[in-house]
Amino acid sequence: MKSFRKLSLLLVAALLLSIMAACGGDDNEDNAGDSAEGNNEQVLHLTNGDTIPTMDASMATDEYAFQFLSSTTDGLYRLGENGEIKEGIATNHEVSEDALTWTFNLREDAVWSNGDPVTANDFVYAWQRAVNPDTGSEYGPYMMSGVIKNASAISSGDKKVDDLGIKALDDYTLEVTLEKPTPYFESLTTFGTFLPLNQKFVEEQGKDYATSTDTLLSNGPFILKDWESTANKWKLVKNPDYWDADTVQLEEITYDVVKNPQTLVDLYEKGEIDRADLSSDLVDLYSTRDDFNTITESSMTFIKFNQTKSEALKNENIRKALSRAVDKQALVDEILNNGSLVSNGAVPQDFAAHPETGEDFRDINGDMVTFSKDEAKKYWEKGLEEIGQDKVELEFLSGDSETSKVMNEYIANQLQTNLPGLTVTLKQVPFEQRLDLTTNMDYDIAISAWGADYLDPYGWLNLWLTDGGNNETGYSSEEYDQLVQSTVGDLAQKPVERFEASLEAEKVLFDDAVIAPLFQKARAQLISPELTGVINNSFGAKYEYKWASME
Repeated sequence: MKSFRKLSLLLVAALLLSIMAACGGDDNEDNAGDSAEGNNEQVLHLTNGDTIPTMDASMATDEYAFQFLSSTTDGLYRLGENGEIKEGIATNHEVSEDALTWTFNLREDAVWSNGDPVTANDFVYAWQRAVNPDTGSEYGPYMMSGVIKNASAISSGDKKVDDLGIKALDDYTLEVTLEKPTPYFESLTTFGTFLPLNQKFVEEQGKDYATSTDTLLSNGPFILKDWESTANKWKLVKNPDYWDADTVQLEEITYDVVKNPQTLVDLYEKGEIDRADLSSDLVDLYSTRDDFNTITESSMTFIKFNQTKSEALKNENIRKALSRAVDKQALVDEILNNGSLVSNGAVPQDFAAHPETGEDFRDINGDMVTFSKDEAKKYWEKGLEEIGQDKVELEFLSGDSETSKVMNEYIANQLQTNLPGLTVTLKQVPFEQRLDLTTNMDYDIAISAWGADYLDPYGWLNLWLTDGGNNETGYSSEEYDQLVQSTVGDLAQKPVERFEASLEAEKVLFDDAVIAPLFQKARAQLISPELTGVINNSFGAKYEYKWASME
């Protein structure tokens, strides 16, 4: 997920701003843990790193959108503690012997916030809309192609949307036909792109759908209030008509967009918000407090190289030089200082285990690319000779939050210092603009972050498939494509061989120097002791508040 997203979103790229965006603090410990309300009122006060780009599930690509879609909408299933799949609109399902047909039994007590029942037809409409080329969805084709039968052909205009492998057998029975066995499909159904939509309501709203509170419907734990597309504050309120409303304890969650690091912690210390991300310079001040927490995520931040715009970046040795020229240990220790881990691969630590030995993916493949000034210089000189230049100028696209700016300047300095003849120009822009620029391939090198969309290495490795919806680098390799696609093709039901093909694919990715991994994200935060039950998801929406409460 683009993130941060993202990540989100990771962030697509889009996951970095949410990784780094709001941070700060001071050294006043007397107010540690003061709740924003100071009593047991079930109101939670939070901040967001930026505006919500969209609330249209078909159009969402970043972690902010998926966070609020998850809070307001139930899909077939929902993520619980430790990634456990929990009931959503579906109560259970059956899978055919060939693993291609999934039949979901839906609950009959779920309703939309306008009173309409949630039915199997809402999923049929939503999934068809997401892959319909007329919709212009990025994630619809990306998430469904090669998974749901005929999704690829529909998104390319070769088949009609009615041919998608999904149909309502009746109002409360949904049948999904897959293109091929997909080991991670159950977890995929929890993701935002697969959420249902009320067709009549969406079509009545037309182009205004999902642009404000008044043009949205909810069927989940909360309802979004006081929001429009440019809003800097909004709130979630408990949905009284939610099928599992008795479980939801929070009555309201308020949000304000805050980008300034110091402001965040100032608000927390005043008791006006209940959670604050800490910037690196403040972690040491707060690390001994009881309300200090660190959480390692499965979100990866990296530099990606546009191989279509810059002649220098078309050269493999130039890319290899760039990917070895940043001291990542200093980055996580001194710049981030929040528990983030140095990343030397594409798949995060503690995410995927070998099906027989249980050994972690990252431990098996080890370091794909590490910091080395000597190696960086060697590749750089070789690359310059091959392109016939002694100087290279690159524009570095990145985020504009305060913490991001410090990191961006550090990375640019490292690149220029360790690669003689390189000039890096920073282009720091707001989150949504950065998404647009990377999507349109209007960049040289860019900070990006990605959060898992489902529990499987394929969610990371398919990013770099030829013409993939989130490739955004111009990279194409027949060998890489074959290895990655085999994990959802011939090897889909051969767990060991499938895992080993994923390991080999990652090696090809770094032999070709497609990206420069930087770090696996962690969050250092101050969290009110009164806030309990929040689930930190390993993929999809970053937080789950259905089971949260203020005590």
